[in-house]
Amino acid sequence: MQLTLWTYEGPPHVGAMRIATAMQGVHYVLHAPQGDTYADLLFTMIERRGERPPVTYTTFQARDLGGDTAELFKTAARDAYQRFQPQALLVGASCTAELIQDDPGGLTAALDLPIPVVPLELPAYQRKENWGAAETFYQLVRRLAVPVERLPQEARRPCCNLLGATALGFRHRDDVEEISRLLDRLGVDINVVAPLGATPADLARLGAADFNVVLYPEIASLAARWLERNFRQPATKTVPIGVGATRDFIHEVGEIAGIDVAAARFDENSRAPWYARSVDSNYLTGKRVFIFGDATHAIAAARVAAAELGYTVVGLGTYSREFAREIRAAAETYGVAALITDDYLEVEAQVTELQPELVLGTQMERHIAKRLGIPCAVISAPMHVQDFPARYSPQMGFEGANVLFDTWVHPLMMGLEEHLLAMFRDDFEFHDGAAPSHLAAEAIGATTRPEALVAASGTAIGWAPDAERELRRVPFFVRGKARRNTERFAEDRGLALITVETLYDAKAHFSR
Repeated sequence: MQLTLWTYEGPPHVGAMRIATAMQGVHYVLHAPQGDTYADLLFTMIERRGERPPVTYTTFQARDLGGDTAELFKTAARDAYQRFQPQALLVGASCTAELIQDDPGGLTAALDLPIPVVPLELPAYQRKENWGAAETFYQLVRRLAVPVERLPQEARRPCCNLLGATALGFRHRDDVEEISRLLDRLGVDINVVAPLGATPADLARLGAADFNVVLYPEIASLAARWLERNFRQPATKTVPIGVGATRDFIHEVGEIAGIDVAAARFDENSRAPWYARSVDSNYLTGKRVFIFGDATHAIAAARVAAAELGYTVVGLGTYSREFAREIRAAAETYGVAALITDDYLEVEAQVTELQPELVLGTQMERHIAKRLGIPCAVISAPMHVQDFPARYSPQMGFEGANVLFDTWVHPLMMGLEEHLLAMFRDDFEFHDGAAPSHLAAEAIGATTRPEALVAASGTAIGWAPDAERELRRVPFFVRGKARRNTERFAEDRGLALITVETLYDAKAHFSR
């Protein structure tokens, strides 16, 4: 067992919570001890939902282990049905309660409730959150979906299901809205959006659609394959993140639905391609970017970064081990080695080694980049409350491409602004101690960096004031790397004080 400060995914029952919370008319009874009852924090604090998640816990305690914990579960399931009157019931155990082996499915079947009961077998010590969400959605679809006779296509427009959006998903609500608008303009109707906003009755009529649009493969690919086998519904393979991928998605939908999309001009209102070709964006060409997240967003981000913004992908990875093959294939196209890990320390080590100029990752990579002084944008779960904005902010479609451009470019442009401010900081008129020119106020006290830092080895290395001033002239994006290289150079040579000469000697050494 490994103790850790951060984790990219929770246990699989958290994934089941995401499905239950996303849907309407579904309740989840979880066999769990005190301490595993944190669903309210996830959904009401982070996602800022207006209602509590539909989860009931048994919340057994240590003293209950000597008694009948099975009866505790049956009582909790019976009470949940009577109180909430759900249309379908999910039952399962948390990672701790799994060790008791009380069989929630069998216990609930003995209650003979008049609604569908879907037992969840989620191996908490082998699988994680996204797999748990995918398995839960698959079990619901398998249990509730029934064959539906479709109307002749001559009498209606093609229709599809949008699959994969969940609660606590990265911009899922806005993505569903954006792709729904795009499909409507293409002439495609939407039969069911699931699991987000769907009811058990909606899942029952999934078979009425002609095909499925898989928005998030981590969540929906398992259910989509079952629907393809049993209802002969093909599924899309392209995730429409970025201008290029959205165009490919439109053509794929056209082929599946049998409609002509050649004349479709959806990107005429997208500003991202124009901005990417503008003079200002030439400054961003070749910027080195490190990408890490779930497989869907990481692969899409790499394509957008390389093909649409002109960045150089120097690292690509994911914590989604189930999609390691796809990530490795994508990394090969950029000439980099894929990083497949759920250990944030390995990610931090690679970011430190590569010293990229931009990091695209999760909330964890944001913390890593902040500590290393590297600009960062969050592109994937896990995320925090700031990544659930009140405004409309999709990642998919042409409007999503505009959002990506703003989100990824602004950290670098603000970095340039900070660099320019640093360049003029020692100017006689603009330095930190100068009074505001328009107010003629008293001089502002200058804020200086500490003159002594601690190197990675623990050796105290001091910086001479003139060396600090010279370091501030180094561009913002590589200043952190220059500082670390110089300190390593001084440490290797046993120097206790870094002077301007040391700074330039280190620069010459690492430029070879």
